Amino acid sequence: MKTKGALIRAHNQPWEIEEIELGDPQPHEIKIRMEAAGMCHSDHHLMTGGIPLAGFPILGGHEGAGVVVELGEGVTDFEVGDHVVLSFIPSCGKCPSCKRGLANLCDLGAHLLQGEAVSDNTFRIHTAKGENVYPMTLLGTFSPYMVVHEASAVKIEKDIPFEVAALVGCGVPTGYGSSTRSGDVRPGEDVAIVGVGGVGIAALQGAVIAGARYVFAIDPVPWKREQALKFGATHAFESVAEASAKIAELTWGHMCHKVIVTVGEVHGKDVDTWMGITAKAGTCVLTGMGNMMDSEVTLNLAMLTLLQKSLQGTIFGGANPKLDIPQLLSMYKVGKLNIEDMITRQYRLDQVNEGYQDMLDGKNIRGVIWYTEEDW
Repeated sequence: MKTKGALIRAHNQPWEIEEIELGDPQPHEIKIRMEAAGMCHSDHHLMTGGIPLAGFPILGGHEGAGVVVELGEGVTDFEVGDHVVLSFIPSCGKCPSCKRGLANLCDLGAHLLQGEAVSDNTFRIHTAKGENVYPMTLLGTFSPYMVVHEASAVKIEKDIPFEVAALVGCGVPTGYGSSTRSGDVRPGEDVAIVGVGGVGIAALQGAVIAGARYVFAIDPVPWKREQALKFGATHAFESVAEASAKIAELTWGHMCHKVIVTVGEVHGKDVDTWMGITAKAGTCVLTGMGNMMDSEVTLNLAMLTLLQKSLQGTIFGGANPKLDIPQLLSMYKVGKLNIEDMITRQYRLDQVNEGYQDMLDGKNIRGVIWYTEEDW
């Protein structure tokens, strides 16, 4: 079928809305009519080249929710009309990683940046000129329709607003899990959240729900610091340098048991700064993405050893998509997790560049693209 999508044809160039041709669902694939797509910073990394896909043009978007409209052969877990969230990492449930309880490291994830569908290693999307299109993490939610492997979709209850559901495909479980799973925040611990955009606000809520004593939000944008306090932070600071003295005062010099780094772009030179506010035997969780070609890190190895600190990487917050996405939405339904207020602005697909500029300008916790009948 013919539809449209937001494409990138070269690094550091704006998104362009183009006509694309979407193939029919193959075995174990489903076609989805998209209702909403979240605008995550990781898609901006596509533009800058920080996340390099295997080729161009690239179809953006890896957060989203919609309705199943067609099934491929062999699909048994979904029916036409089901509401689904797209999980940016597929979960097959069968590979060694999934069997070990590490569904966020599912072996299907090895194919996410190649552009070829995992079902048959062919391209499911083409431009009007017949060019292969490389969808972000084999999804491409910046299009009104998608064809994806069933391992990349999670069925949800039909009374969940689509704009809320969209955020649980990446940002919410990534942030929440960075605190509760990868960070393992315990009741009474002191936690710093460095960067309070969409992922950071979810991490902040995770720390609060886990029972943290002090939650220090650190972000250079004044409005975001105000929002962090509304979401449960006990203190907010412009920078780590500004926060350090107050953290030391309130913790009697022990610093933070857990430091969750959710900045939009990680730079290796800053790692030791974040470790500096991490307590002895504490853990610094790196959630934010840096350039995948960057291998330079500033880190005092002696202090890492002598103070027995841990530097922990995490993807998807250590989440099990098939389990955690419905669970987080159930927490939202009973008022335990505030996702609605994380949505700052909604955009049409043709406003995608405006939305990302708002993100870079610090105006959004999370922007959401909303699809209508005009798009379908």
